[in-house]
Amino acid sequence: MLIKTRKSGDVRSSEITSESVYKDRRSFLKMGGQFAFAGMGLALAGCSDAADPQSAKKAVGAGYGNVPQLDAPDWLQKKVAGYKPSRFTTDEDLTPYANVTGYNNFYEFGYGKDDPAKLAKNMTTDPWSVVIEGEVEKPGTYTLEDMLKPHDVEERIYRLRCVEAWSMVIPWAGISLADMLKRFQPTSKAKYVVFETLYAPEQMPGQRSRFSSIEYPYVEGLRIDEAMNPLTFMALGVYGKTLPPQNGAPLRLVVPWKYGFKSIKSIVKIRFTETMPRTTWVKSGPSEYGFYANVNPEVDHPRWSQKKERRLPNSIWEPNQIETTKFNGYAEEVAHLYKGMDLQKFY
Repeated sequence: MLIKTRKSGDVRSSEITSESVYKDRRSFLKMGGQFAFAGMGLALAGCSDAADPQSAKKAVGAGYGNVPQLDAPDWLQKKVAGYKPSRFTTDEDLTPYANVTGYNNFYEFGYGKDDPAKLAKNMTTDPWSVVIEGEVEKPGTYTLEDMLKPHDVEERIYRLRCVEAWSMVIPWAGISLADMLKRFQPTSKAKYVVFETLYAPEQMPGQRSRFSSIEYPYVEGLRIDEAMNPLTFMALGVYGKTLPPQNGAPLRLVVPWKYGFKSIKSIVKIRFTETMPRTTWVKSGPSEYGFYANVNPEVDHPRWSQKKERRLPNSIWEPNQIETTKFNGYAEEVAHLYKGMDLQKFY
């Protein structure tokens, strides 16, 4: 049985999918273990409108049979397809698969929203390994299969809010980050967890561009208590199938109460440190992008307001604009992490 947890700021009554439509979607999930959930990643770029605002409603109840299977190893396809439902969900309409996989920020492949989908097709994601290092008892280089073998995959439907003021609702499949990290036994000196994206200029044209202002490889980080929060998630797939390269295959972070650029993609290194890391966007634009990057409508970006967001898909005729909520609506689960902090200063 799927247990829904309704939190403060979750959804307004006007946004709730009808019960019949929601149950219809769930019936498809029960019928098809081959349909799983998974991820996507977002950082920053110019914003544009996505077409067909009604397609989000079509996605709910449609099942995932029309979602293409990517060229992932059989063991990973089976693992993602074997997901189990979790308590992390919402009744909000899902963002259609076409938007989730076609409207992306992944500057390693270009600055346009459609560049990643066009240019990431030849990215090599198998074999894949992740280096674990720093303040940890079990450092080493682990194959993806070894990293994931002990963990069951679960479904989580999370809101994703981009710093550019657009948002999506995405069905992910993956594993608890805390459960994964505990296996490597962080030491008492581990105050932060640092993640690093694949550096492969021959596959990622954005990394070899002379005009890029970003220092590669891409680096992001969390405080250890943020990383161990129950909401923090390592995604392996989206809409029941393994992640497409443009969404951060084969392994990407999902931190739903933070802006999307914190949810780093295509992870090849995890390092435990005693000091706060200088992350990619902190280095590139420290006056605009802070280390914490918590969704906060009370703190505007220097160049635009963060009080509202455009829920994709939208159009000129149907802008689909909604109010942004503190911590992206997950305040009940995470506000305690920042008790006593000045969130205007630590943005």
